[in-house]
Amino acid sequence: MSSMSVKTFVACAMALPVNISIMLRGETGIGKSQLTRQLGEHFKLRTVDRRLSQMSEGDMIGLPSTDGNVTRFNPPDWYKDACDNPRLLFLDELNRATPEVMQAAFQVVLDRELNGWKLHPETRVFCAINMGASYTVNEVDPALLRRFWVVDLEPTLEDWLDWAKGPGDIHENTWSFIAQGEKWLKPAKNAEPGEVSPTPHSWERYDRALKHAGIADDPNNSLFYSLGLGFIGTEATIAYHGYVKSIDNNVTAEEILNGYDKVAKKIAKMGQEKWNILCDKVSDYVLTLDKVTKKQGTNLEKFTKELPAELRINFFMKLIAPGLDKIELIKSFHPYLAPAVLDVFGVPYGEAGINVQPNIPDCLKPEPERAKK
Repeated sequence: MSSMSVKTFVACAMALPVNISIMLRGETGIGKSQLTRQLGEHFKLRTVDRRLSQMSEGDMIGLPSTDGNVTRFNPPDWYKDACDNPRLLFLDELNRATPEVMQAAFQVVLDRELNGWKLHPETRVFCAINMGASYTVNEVDPALLRRFWVVDLEPTLEDWLDWAKGPGDIHENTWSFIAQGEKWLKPAKNAEPGEVSPTPHSWERYDRALKHAGIADDPNNSLFYSLGLGFIGTEATIAYHGYVKSIDNNVTAEEILNGYDKVAKKIAKMGQEKWNILCDKVSDYVLTLDKVTKKQGTNLEKFTKELPAELRINFFMKLIAPGLDKIELIKSFHPYLAPAVLDVFGVPYGEAGINVQPNIPDCLKPEPERAKK
Protein backbone atom coordinates (compact mmCIF):
# COMPACT_ATOMS: atom_id res chain seq x y z
CA MET A 1 0.00 0.00 0.00
CA SER A 2 1.31 3.44 -0.88
CA SER A 3 1.85 6.00 1.88
CA MET A 4 -0.39 8.99 2.47
CA SER A 5 0.32 12.53 3.65
CA VAL A 6 -1.38 14.00 6.71
CA LYS A 7 -3.35 16.47 4.61
CA THR A 8 -4.82 13.73 2.42
CA PHE A 9 -5.50 11.47 5.40
CA VAL A 10 -7.41 14.19 7.27
CA ALA A 11 -9.56 14.89 4.20
CA CYS A 12 -10.38 11.17 3.85
CA ALA A 13 -11.04 10.65 7.56
CA MET A 14 -13.52 13.53 7.62
CA ALA A 15 -15.33 12.11 4.59
CA LEU A 16 -15.81 8.59 5.99
CA PRO A 17 -19.07 7.50 7.68
CA VAL A 18 -19.12 7.16 11.46
CA ASN A 19 -19.33 3.37 11.38
CA ILE A 20 -16.11 2.91 9.36
CA SER A 21 -13.19 2.22 11.68
CA ILE A 22 -9.82 3.69 10.77
CA MET A 23 -6.39 2.14 11.22
CA LEU A 24 -3.27 4.31 11.08
CA ARG A 25 0.02 2.53 10.36
CA GLY A 26 3.41 4.18 10.46
CA GLU A 27 6.73 4.77 12.18
CA THR A 28 6.82 5.78 15.82
CA GLY A 29 6.93 9.49 16.60
CA ILE A 30 5.12 10.72 13.48
CA GLY A 31 2.14 12.02 15.46
CA LYS A 32 -0.52 9.31 15.02
CA SER A 33 -1.93 9.83 18.52
CA GLN A 34 -1.83 13.61 18.31
CA LEU A 35 -3.47 13.60 14.89
CA THR A 36 -6.27 11.38 16.18
CA ARG A 37 -6.95 13.73 19.10
CA GLN A 38 -7.06 16.69 16.71
CA LEU A 39 -9.61 14.86 14.57
CA GLY A 40 -11.63 14.24 17.72
CA GLU A 41 -11.69 17.99 18.31
CA HIS A 42 -12.82 18.50 14.72
CA PHE A 43 -15.68 16.03 15.17
CA LYS A 44 -16.44 17.63 18.57
CA LEU A 45 -15.89 14.26 20.23
CA ARG A 46 -13.96 13.63 23.44
CA THR A 47 -11.16 11.16 22.73
CA VAL A 48 -11.06 7.98 24.82
CA ASP A 49 -7.45 6.80 24.46
CA ARG A 50 -6.37 3.29 25.45
CA ARG A 51 -3.02 1.57 24.84
CA LEU A 52 -3.87 -2.04 24.19
CA SER A 53 -0.28 -3.17 24.80
CA GLN A 54 -0.74 -2.31 28.48
CA MET A 55 -4.07 -4.04 28.92
CA SER A 56 -5.07 -7.49 30.08
CA GLU A 57 -8.19 -9.32 28.90
CA GLY A 58 -10.07 -8.12 31.98
CA ASP A 59 -9.06 -4.50 31.32
CA MET A 60 -10.62 -4.79 27.88
CA ILE A 61 -13.83 -6.78 28.41
CA GLY A 62 -14.52 -5.95 32.06
CA LEU A 63 -15.42 -8.26 34.93
CA PRO A 64 -18.37 -10.65 35.41
CA SER A 65 -21.21 -10.21 37.87
CA THR A 66 -24.23 -12.36 38.70
CA ASP A 67 -27.73 -11.76 39.95
CA GLY A 68 -27.95 -15.32 41.27
CA ASN A 69 -29.36 -16.74 38.07
CA VAL A 70 -27.24 -15.44 35.21
CA THR A 71 -23.75 -14.02 34.74
CA ARG A 72 -22.90 -11.04 32.58
CA PHE A 73 -19.82 -8.92 31.99
CA ASN A 74 -19.76 -5.37 33.28
CA PRO A 75 -17.77 -3.27 30.81
CA PRO A 76 -14.87 -1.09 31.97
CA ASP A 77 -15.79 2.55 32.58
CA TRP A 78 -14.05 3.88 29.46
CA TYR A 79 -15.87 1.47 27.15
CA LYS A 80 -19.27 2.10 28.75
CA ASP A 81 -18.62 5.83 28.31
CA ALA A 82 -18.22 5.23 24.55
CA CYS A 83 -21.51 3.29 24.61
CA ASP A 84 -23.44 5.95 26.49
CA ASN A 85 -21.99 9.01 24.73
CA PRO A 86 -20.56 10.01 21.32
CA ARG A 87 -16.80 9.52 21.65
CA LEU A 88 -13.71 8.98 19.52
CA LEU A 89 -12.46 5.60 20.76
CA PHE A 90 -8.73 5.37 20.06
CA LEU A 91 -7.19 1.90 20.47
CA ASP A 92 -3.44 2.43 20.25
CA GLU A 93 -0.67 -0.17 19.78
CA LEU A 94 -3.11 -2.81 18.61
CA ASN A 95 -0.33 -5.06 17.25
CA ARG A 96 1.42 -5.15 20.62
CA ALA A 97 -1.64 -6.45 22.44
CA THR A 98 -2.14 -10.01 23.67
CA PRO A 99 -4.19 -12.31 21.41
CA GLU A 100 -7.13 -12.11 23.84
CA VAL A 101 -7.16 -8.30 23.80
CA MET A 102 -6.82 -8.29 20.01
CA GLN A 103 -9.86 -10.60 19.73
CA ALA A 104 -11.88 -8.23 21.89
CA ALA A 105 -10.79 -5.35 19.66
CA PHE A 106 -11.88 -7.43 16.68
CA GLN A 107 -15.45 -7.51 18.02
CA VAL A 108 -15.45 -3.76 18.70
CA VAL A 109 -14.31 -3.00 15.15
CA LEU A 110 -16.41 -5.67 13.41
CA ASP A 111 -19.69 -5.45 15.34
CA ARG A 112 -19.26 -2.13 17.20
CA GLU A 113 -20.05 -3.96 20.39
CA LEU A 114 -18.37 -5.99 23.12
CA ASN A 115 -20.14 -8.70 25.11
CA GLY A 116 -23.51 -7.20 24.20
CA TRP A 117 -22.57 -3.59 24.97
CA LYS A 118 -23.04 -1.59 21.76
CA LEU A 119 -21.13 1.58 21.00
CA HIS A 120 -23.05 4.82 20.72
CA PRO A 121 -24.15 5.31 17.08
CA GLU A 122 -22.00 8.46 16.81
CA THR A 123 -18.87 6.97 18.40
CA ARG A 124 -15.95 6.67 16.00
CA VAL A 125 -13.25 3.99 16.28
CA PHE A 126 -9.60 4.62 15.44
CA CYS A 127 -6.68 2.22 15.87
CA ALA A 128 -2.94 2.77 15.43
CA ILE A 129 0.01 0.44 15.00
CA ASN A 130 3.74 0.97 14.59
CA MET A 131 5.20 -0.54 11.45
CA GLY A 132 8.75 -1.52 10.55
CA ALA A 133 11.35 -4.21 11.03
CA SER A 134 12.70 -2.56 14.19
CA TYR A 135 9.47 -3.14 16.17
CA THR A 136 8.57 -6.23 18.17
CA VAL A 137 4.92 -6.63 17.21
CA ASN A 138 2.27 -9.25 16.47
CA GLU A 139 0.88 -9.85 13.02
CA VAL A 140 -2.56 -8.33 12.51
CA ASP A 141 -5.05 -10.95 11.36
CA PRO A 142 -6.13 -10.22 7.74
CA ALA A 143 -9.72 -10.88 8.84
CA LEU A 144 -9.37 -8.01 11.31
CA LEU A 145 -7.43 -5.77 8.95
CA ARG A 146 -10.09 -5.87 6.24
CA ARG A 147 -12.63 -4.40 8.67
CA PHE A 148 -10.72 -1.10 8.74
CA TRP A 149 -10.08 1.71 6.34
CA VAL A 150 -6.27 1.34 6.47
CA VAL A 151 -3.76 4.12 5.86
CA ASP A 152 0.03 4.01 5.87
CA LEU A 153 0.69 7.45 7.24
CA GLU A 154 3.87 9.25 6.19
CA PRO A 155 3.81 12.96 7.04
CA THR A 156 5.53 15.20 4.50
CA LEU A 157 7.86 18.03 5.37
CA GLU A 158 5.06 20.47 4.51
CA ASP A 159 2.69 18.63 6.87
CA TRP A 160 5.08 19.10 9.77
CA LEU A 161 5.90 22.71 8.94
CA ASP A 162 2.21 23.63 8.73
CA TRP A 163 1.53 21.97 12.07
CA ALA A 164 4.64 23.48 13.69
CA LYS A 165 3.73 27.02 12.67
CA GLY A 166 0.11 26.54 13.78
CA PRO A 167 -1.07 24.36 16.68
CA GLY A 168 2.41 23.00 17.34
CA ASP A 169 3.72 26.46 18.31
CA ILE A 170 7.29 25.36 17.52
CA HIS A 171 10.10 27.90 18.04
CA GLU A 172 11.16 29.71 14.88
CA ASN A 173 14.73 28.35 15.19
CA THR A 174 13.49 24.76 15.07
CA TRP A 175 11.00 25.54 12.31
CA SER A 176 13.58 27.23 10.07
CA PHE A 177 16.12 24.44 10.65
CA ILE A 178 13.67 21.70 9.66
CA ALA A 179 12.42 23.82 6.74
CA GLN A 180 15.81 23.37 5.04
CA GLY A 181 14.90 19.76 4.22
CA GLU A 182 13.36 16.64 5.72
CA LYS A 183 16.70 14.93 6.46
CA TRP A 184 16.56 15.80 10.15
CA LEU A 185 12.88 15.04 10.56
CA LYS A 186 13.26 11.27 10.30
CA PRO A 187 15.56 8.67 11.86
CA ALA A 188 18.56 7.73 9.74
CA LYS A 189 17.96 4.55 7.75
CA ASN A 190 21.22 3.08 9.04
CA ALA A 191 20.46 3.94 12.70
CA GLU A 192 21.45 1.20 15.14
CA PRO A 193 18.72 -0.42 17.30
CA GLY A 194 18.28 1.59 20.48
CA GLU A 195 20.02 4.66 19.03
CA VAL A 196 18.38 8.00 19.80
CA SER A 197 17.24 9.50 16.50
CA PRO A 198 15.10 12.46 15.46
CA THR A 199 11.39 12.05 14.80
CA PRO A 200 8.65 14.67 14.39
CA HIS A 201 7.58 14.01 17.98
CA SER A 202 11.11 14.13 19.43
CA TRP A 203 11.67 17.55 17.84
CA GLU A 204 8.50 18.77 19.52
CA ARG A 205 9.66 17.47 22.91
CA TYR A 206 13.14 18.97 22.49
CA ASP A 207 11.59 22.29 21.49
CA ARG A 208 9.38 22.26 24.61
CA ALA A 209 12.36 21.43 26.82
CA LEU A 210 14.43 24.32 25.42
CA LYS A 211 11.57 26.74 25.98
CA HIS A 212 10.97 25.45 29.49
CA ALA A 213 14.66 25.97 30.32
CA GLY A 214 14.54 29.45 28.76
CA ILE A 215 17.44 28.72 26.39
CA ALA A 216 15.74 28.33 22.98
CA ASP A 217 17.76 31.33 21.76
CA ASP A 218 20.92 30.55 23.75
CA PRO A 219 23.01 27.85 22.04
CA ASN A 220 26.02 28.88 24.14
CA ASN A 221 24.32 27.46 27.22
CA SER A 222 25.72 23.96 27.79
CA LEU A 223 22.22 22.58 28.42
CA PHE A 224 21.19 23.46 24.87
CA TYR A 225 23.50 20.78 23.46
CA SER A 226 23.08 18.27 26.29
CA LEU A 227 19.29 18.26 26.12
CA GLY A 228 19.40 17.61 22.39
CA LEU A 229 21.40 14.41 22.82
CA GLY A 230 18.55 12.78 24.73
CA PHE A 231 15.82 13.80 22.30
CA ILE A 232 17.23 13.83 18.76
CA GLY A 233 20.62 12.08 19.05
CA THR A 234 24.20 13.19 18.48
CA GLU A 235 24.27 13.87 14.75
CA ALA A 236 21.09 15.96 14.69
CA THR A 237 22.10 17.84 17.84
CA ILE A 238 25.46 18.83 16.35
CA ALA A 239 23.78 20.10 13.19
CA TYR A 240 21.04 21.99 15.01
CA HIS A 241 23.40 23.47 17.60
CA GLY A 242 25.67 24.80 14.85
CA TYR A 243 22.70 26.18 12.95
CA VAL A 244 21.32 28.15 15.90
CA LYS A 245 24.79 29.52 16.74
CA SER A 246 24.96 31.04 13.27
CA ILE A 247 21.28 31.88 12.92
CA ASP A 248 21.88 35.64 13.15
CA ASN A 249 22.79 35.44 9.45
CA ASN A 250 19.40 33.94 8.68
CA VAL A 251 17.20 36.86 9.72
CA THR A 252 15.25 38.00 6.66
CA ALA A 253 13.90 41.39 5.71
CA GLU A 254 10.38 39.92 5.66
CA GLU A 255 10.77 38.76 9.26
CA ILE A 256 11.84 42.26 10.34
CA LEU A 257 8.98 44.03 8.57
CA ASN A 258 6.23 41.59 9.47
CA GLY A 259 7.30 40.18 12.84
CA TYR A 260 10.14 42.19 14.34
CA ASP A 261 9.46 41.15 17.93
CA LYS A 262 10.14 37.51 17.03
CA VAL A 263 13.67 38.28 15.80
CA ALA A 264 14.49 41.23 18.07
CA LYS A 265 16.77 39.19 20.35
CA LYS A 266 18.83 37.92 17.43
CA ILE A 267 19.24 41.39 15.98
CA ALA A 268 20.29 42.82 19.35
CA LYS A 269 23.17 40.31 19.49
CA MET A 270 24.55 41.30 16.08
CA GLY A 271 27.68 43.37 15.63
CA GLN A 272 28.36 46.28 13.27
CA GLU A 273 29.22 44.07 10.30
CA LYS A 274 26.01 42.03 10.46
CA TRP A 275 23.89 45.14 11.03
CA ASN A 276 25.39 46.58 7.85
CA ILE A 277 24.42 43.50 5.88
CA LEU A 278 20.94 43.50 7.38
CA CYS A 279 20.40 47.18 6.55
CA ASP A 280 21.15 46.40 2.91
CA LYS A 281 18.70 43.46 2.91
CA VAL A 282 15.92 45.47 4.55
CA SER A 283 16.34 48.57 2.37
CA ASP A 284 16.43 46.45 -0.80
CA TYR A 285 13.23 44.70 0.26
CA VAL A 286 11.37 47.86 1.33
CA LEU A 287 12.15 49.52 -2.00
CA THR A 288 10.28 46.74 -3.81
CA LEU A 289 7.04 47.76 -2.06
CA ASP A 290 4.50 50.39 -3.08
CA LYS A 291 4.07 51.48 0.53
CA VAL A 292 4.42 50.09 4.05
CA THR A 293 1.53 49.24 6.35
CA LYS A 294 1.17 50.60 9.87
CA LYS A 295 2.49 47.32 11.29
CA GLN A 296 5.48 47.32 8.92
CA GLY A 297 6.21 50.97 9.71
CA THR A 298 6.21 50.25 13.44
CA ASN A 299 8.56 47.31 12.91
CA LEU A 300 10.87 49.44 10.75
CA GLU A 301 10.97 52.01 13.53
CA LYS A 302 11.91 49.33 16.11
CA PHE A 303 14.67 48.05 13.84
CA THR A 304 16.04 51.55 13.16
CA LYS A 305 16.17 52.37 16.87
CA GLU A 306 18.27 49.26 17.46
CA LEU A 307 20.98 50.57 15.11
CA PRO A 308 23.87 52.79 16.22
CA ALA A 309 23.81 56.46 15.14
CA GLU A 310 25.85 56.21 11.94
CA LEU A 311 23.95 53.19 10.66
CA ARG A 312 20.57 54.79 11.38
CA ILE A 313 21.40 57.67 9.08
CA ASN A 314 22.94 55.48 6.38
CA PHE A 315 19.91 53.19 6.49
CA PHE A 316 17.51 56.12 6.18
CA MET A 317 19.47 57.61 3.28
CA LYS A 318 19.30 54.29 1.39
CA LEU A 319 15.54 54.21 1.83
CA ILE A 320 14.94 57.75 0.55
CA ALA A 321 17.54 57.56 -2.26
CA PRO A 322 14.95 56.92 -5.05
CA GLY A 323 13.36 60.32 -4.30
CA LEU A 324 10.30 61.17 -6.38
CA ASP A 325 10.34 57.77 -8.07
CA LYS A 326 9.20 56.25 -4.76
CA ILE A 327 7.54 59.24 -3.15
CA GLU A 328 4.39 57.36 -2.00
CA LEU A 329 6.52 54.68 -0.39
CA ILE A 330 8.74 57.26 1.33
CA LYS A 331 5.70 59.13 2.62
CA SER A 332 4.38 55.88 4.11
CA PHE A 333 7.49 55.10 6.21
CA HIS A 334 8.77 58.64 6.87
CA PRO A 335 6.64 59.25 10.04
CA TYR A 336 8.05 56.07 11.59
CA LEU A 337 11.74 56.54 10.73
CA ALA A 338 12.22 60.29 10.93
CA PRO A 339 11.91 60.47 14.77
CA ALA A 340 14.58 57.76 15.19
CA VAL A 341 16.93 59.58 12.79
CA LEU A 342 16.35 63.04 14.30
CA ASP A 343 16.98 61.57 17.73
CA VAL A 344 20.60 61.02 16.65
CA PHE A 345 20.93 64.82 16.44
CA GLY A 346 18.97 65.52 19.61
CA VAL A 347 16.17 67.13 17.62
CA PRO A 348 12.51 66.35 18.49
CA TYR A 349 10.23 65.34 15.63
CA GLY A 350 7.61 67.84 14.44
CA GLU A 351 7.06 71.42 15.57
CA ALA A 352 8.94 70.82 18.82
CA GLY A 353 12.12 70.49 16.78
CA ILE A 354 11.88 73.85 15.01
CA ASN A 355 14.88 76.13 15.72
CA VAL A 356 16.56 73.42 17.82
CA GLN A 357 20.33 73.36 17.26
CA PRO A 358 21.28 69.80 16.25
CA ASN A 359 24.09 67.93 17.95
CA ILE A 360 26.28 66.42 15.24
CA PRO A 361 27.61 63.01 16.33
CA ASP A 362 31.40 62.58 16.12
CA CYS A 363 30.99 59.82 13.59
CA LEU A 364 29.41 62.28 11.14
CA LYS A 365 31.88 65.15 11.57
CA PRO A 366 34.56 65.78 8.91
CA GLU A 367 37.93 64.08 9.49
CA PRO A 368 39.87 67.33 10.35
CA GLU A 369 37.32 68.22 13.01
CA ARG A 370 37.51 64.75 14.54
CA ALA A 371 41.30 64.95 14.55
CA LYS A 372 41.23 68.11 16.71
CA LYS A 373 39.75 66.08 19.52
